[in-house]
Amino acid sequence: MSIDNLKSALPEYAKDLKLNLGTLARGTELSEQQLWGTFVATAAATRNDAVISEISDEAREHLSDEAYQAALASASIMAMNNVAYRARGWLGEDYSQVKMGLRMNVIAKPGIEKVDFELFSLAVSTINGCEHCTIAHEKTVREEGLTKEQVFEAVKIAATVQGVAQALQIEDAR
Repeated sequence: MSIDNLKSALPEYAKDLKLNLGTLARGTELSEQQLWGTFVATAAATRNDAVISEISDEAREHLSDEAYQAALASASIMAMNNVAYRARGWLGEDYSQVKMGLRMNVIAKPGIEKVDFELFSLAVSTINGCEHCTIAHEKTVREEGLTKEQVFEAVKIAATVQGVAQALQIEDAR
């Protein structure tokens, strides 16, 4: 199993990440699609080849092709949106009414349930550090019926996957 490959690649100083990765992969807060879609989307957001490859390999056993593609679409569209919305915030109130002018059709028609795509987008936005998008997606998933525990499960996946990617990057550089 690919999560196991990532766990075995982690050095001793990243033991907590190894434990968290295993626990989260067996999580019960989220549906299977939400869990593995969040793993794929956040893996893509790390930009770490090993993390993307290993998580994708395992996730494909749990996701439909539509859900897998939606997770990748979430990571891609949030890479764009998180930059644009963070910049708009930094530039100040004068820019709050400026039309974004970027195509975001996949958000309206992701090919899977809206709540799941929004959850993936929330998790990716936390990795990308976009407060505006994280808050906006959290509001949507809560309105769609997800609990605080489910939202935070996605955040914990994002945090752990990002930590795993960083530990592997450290090891590659040593």
